[in-house]
Amino acid sequence: MNLLLSNVTIADPNSSFNQKICDVRVVGGKITAVSDQLTPLKGEEVFDGKGCYLSPGFFDLNCVVGDPGFETKEDIESATAAATAGGFTGLAVLPHTYPVIHSKAEVAYIINKAKNNLVDVHPIGALSRDLEGKELAELYDMQQAGAVAFSDGNKAIADDGFMSRALQYAKGFDGLLMVYPENKSMAGKAQVNESATSVLLGMKGMPALAEEMHISRDIFLATYHDAPIHINTISTAGAVSLIKKAKKDGVKISCDVAAHHLVFTEELLNDFDSNYKVKPPLRGKSDAKALLAGLKDGTIDAVSAQHRPHEIEFKAVEFEIAAYGIIALQTALPLLLKAGLDAQQIAAKLSIAPRKILNLPVPVIEEGSTANFTVFNPAEEWVYTAAVNQSKSSNSPLLNKTLKGKVKLVYNHQQFKIYGS
Repeated sequence: MNLLLSNVTIADPNSSFNQKICDVRVVGGKITAVSDQLTPLKGEEVFDGKGCYLSPGFFDLNCVVGDPGFETKEDIESATAAATAGGFTGLAVLPHTYPVIHSKAEVAYIINKAKNNLVDVHPIGALSRDLEGKELAELYDMQQAGAVAFSDGNKAIADDGFMSRALQYAKGFDGLLMVYPENKSMAGKAQVNESATSVLLGMKGMPALAEEMHISRDIFLATYHDAPIHINTISTAGAVSLIKKAKKDGVKISCDVAAHHLVFTEELLNDFDSNYKVKPPLRGKSDAKALLAGLKDGTIDAVSAQHRPHEIEFKAVEFEIAAYGIIALQTALPLLLKAGLDAQQIAAKLSIAPRKILNLPVPVIEEGSTANFTVFNPAEEWVYTAAVNQSKSSNSPLLNKTLKGKVKLVYNHQQFKIYGS
């Protein structure tokens, strides 16, 4: 079905129509016309976009889906449904599966399982076999099969020599390593940020130093090998400073921040709500302020949702034994708006930059371009209820909360979904 969007404001820094209010016509999966005013054609679906922004489809580069092996947490069908509702037309999925995505067979499984979906699903291959950090996985074979990067997810690579060899090997075929920054010997079994709050809560604190030491090591190794590296979900002011200097020094480094780290801070842990237990842990207000500044000045390249689904028995327990993470695909947009990002910044950090990092085609709102976009209303409020939640899991501190910023329409692969009030 053909589609006409009327009165939408274009939010796409790469478009010649950026920040203009336009009508946009889509025919056969292509944007065929962008103009001040277009007359609806017979049989055309018309969407009134007054008050809404039209951006390239959102893309998440740090998503966990349980399929295969942990489908009770999330499968590809439920993950893509949640992604669509959150405005995402693309996901890069981490290898936290069983079996682990550490060979071309698992990569092929993900690609085939996600075919013909509105949401593009791109596998991230494991950096090490079984995520153990000991033996390199089949990186080149996985890349040839369709893996877009390599990562051990939330498991930090402790062995310096292993990390060095991985960077050197991946450089030979332009492979990208995405690493989680945590010095295990410094972090220990700590689960919350080291601060006055951790003392008040009576829990061992994780120092910012654990994250920053690991980032420093990876900067040294990336510099030594002249190889690219991506740091996932930085969370401290010190991390921002380290990466800012590294970029100034010409290191091939990029990074992202989870949307919740821009808004949530450690004070929210005072009630021991395990839905606020994330990894890295929620930090202080000064860290959140530095992260937001780093995002706006270009030090932080992209935002991720950091979607981590868990069954209820993994979260409805004491804080210390609860699993890390929250479901986040449907709530990333409201959090970014709450953090103070405007539509242009959201398009740049949630749509364009993630694809650039992974060397994927970037959609553009332009005549003749393939249609891949998200329409959202930053002012509309909605309640995130169990009925609205598309994930199989419900581990979110935002459930039953009123949120501001609603996805209204998502289009990709000649498929579109409209969300009402």
